[in-house]
Amino acid sequence: MIEKKLDRAITDFIWNVVEIHSQLEDIHTSWAELLGITEPQWLILMAITELDDGRGVAGIDIANKLRVHPAFVTNQTKSLEKSGFISRRPGAEDARFVLMSLTAKATTEIEKLSKRKLALNSTMFNELDEKTLADLNVALARIAKNARLAARLLAIDIS
Repeated sequence: MIEKKLDRAITDFIWNVVEIHSQLEDIHTSWAELLGITEPQWLILMAITELDDGRGVAGIDIANKLRVHPAFVTNQTKSLEKSGFISRRPGAEDARFVLMSLTAKATTEIEKLSKRKLALNSTMFNELDEKTLADLNVALARIAKNARLAARLLAIDIS
């Protein structure tokens, strides 16, 4: 009986994650449309915002953050550069690496959305306090780590 309840709880959790993922994709698509870019390009801008410490961000770091192939990041960031949202420059220590930063245009456009983003976050996390969110993030980080391990084990079993 306990196994059945645990299996039900795990199944419910997975479906909730699928639902949240779907809703977040819709939200990201809406933000992207407001800037005239695609949802993956929006995520790249968000990754740069989070990762850039003032020196720029390497494409590999963006790819790792988004769990996508580095070539995809290269392709999309070239388009974002043409649109004036990011600047790309060779790394000072290693010119093979291209470092990317948001332009003033991107920063301004994202800032224009900030009040709307705050309102949206307030709606999504309405009934959760800071401690609850912190505890949830710890649990989700553990699940993500274990999911990566499970995916590798499954890949080994399939090979």
